[in-house]
Amino acid sequence: MNPWWIEVAQTVREEFSDISDPSQVTRVCIRLLVAVVLGGLLGYERESHGNSAGFRTHMLVALGAALFVLVPLEAGITPADLSRVLQGVITGVGFLGAGAIIKLSQEQEIKGLTTAASIWLTAAIGVAAGMGRESTAILSTLFALFILAVLRKAMSSKDNKASSRIEKAS
Repeated sequence: MNPWWIEVAQTVREEFSDISDPSQVTRVCIRLLVAVVLGGLLGYERESHGNSAGFRTHMLVALGAALFVLVPLEAGITPADLSRVLQGVITGVGFLGAGAIIKLSQEQEIKGLTTAASIWLTAAIGVAAGMGRESTAILSTLFALFILAVLRKAMSSKDNKASSRIEKAS
């Protein structure tokens, strides 16, 4: 019979054996890093405009979504079971996004829809990265940054022109 410390050491080694070879370590690190970086880019854009869900929130959402698909994939989950995991991630992130939406009581104005949508998209980007679809995740992030940053400026410019025409007409 082995002394107890040898048995404990063997058990600890087995517990940390989920990433067994250098290629698997590299794969896991790349997928999680891509998710975090891309989530951070979207979060930075949101935070730089004063939105409540910013840099760290988006990074955590992307990392969490990537982890929710990466671990089952590494464990050999079937595609049917993975679809159930994805349904759970989408639903959970929907609740998170709902918390970012505020309806002002005195007015009919609703705030936070774009932030909620960016959180939802960030989770999808994290899922793509976690599933090994890094190129799709990067392309989606570029589209999102275009929508959030470039179209914001275009809409702001359009609103400013409309406001100045109204002021001149008055």
